[in-house]
Amino acid sequence: MIIGLIAHAGKEGAEPLVRAVAKELTGRGARFLFERATAALIGENSSLDEAGLAEQSDILLVMGGDGSILRALHRSGGHIRPVFGINIGSLGFLTCVGSDEYLRAIDTLLSGNYLLSHRSLLDVEIAGPEGITPLERALNDVTISRGERSQLVKLQASVSGAPLTEYHADGLIVATPTGSTAYSLAAGGPILMPDSGALVITPICPHVLSNRSLVISDKSGVEIGSVGNKEVFVSIDGRAPHALNPSQRVILRLSPQTLPLAMMPGTTFPDILRQKLKWSGSNF
Repeated sequence: MIIGLIAHAGKEGAEPLVRAVAKELTGRGARFLFERATAALIGENSSLDEAGLAEQSDILLVMGGDGSILRALHRSGGHIRPVFGINIGSLGFLTCVGSDEYLRAIDTLLSGNYLLSHRSLLDVEIAGPEGITPLERALNDVTISRGERSQLVKLQASVSGAPLTEYHADGLIVATPTGSTAYSLAAGGPILMPDSGALVITPICPHVLSNRSLVISDKSGVEIGSVGNKEVFVSIDGRAPHALNPSQRVILRLSPQTLPLAMMPGTTFPDILRQKLKWSGSNF
């Protein structure tokens, strides 16, 4: 097994963690490769970017936060590998353990004793008179919004080819179960369990109070377009937006691929929710 090491080089604590992980892996005779910016943190050399690293690795050990995992996915060049996350900072929804437990993480990784949670991805396309343009896959969400304009936008949504409604809002979020704890949650949407087989459509500050979050099957295709002559913007997992003109629509479908996300043995999604959201009242 070849382990690909990626760290968020800008995070305080990244350098000593990478150094400690590399030393431990070397001492145990494990095979590993560095992404080039990660290698530079500890004075090592590597010519591999994220795509090259993913292509040559069997699993990615990502040191950072949830955003680091999203970046690793989007920069992998389509080479989707299992991801094992060590968090630097506060506990994330996607990372396995904190940096102070890196030895436990390495034990679990090398023994293969981790669990894989296969997270849904969305295929995203922009369709219009000029044809269809595929965009990146989404792990968290796809947001259609007004951009920097101050006025609301009108967005028309369809589900499985059937018209749903017209939203007059700041924007619209279509989130996977993984993304239900991100922007959609902040906008008032529900939390979905990772294996729920659902998507959630959440309006952002809707003008009509009856426009609420809607949970749909992840087998449903979703189409969204703007109404009128206003350009809107499509952002995937919070990345740089793509312009969507009034003659175009964004089409979302469940991808046949999933992201295998590592979890520590004995850890459940409710455990993560209780810790991250600081829920109390449990008798366990």
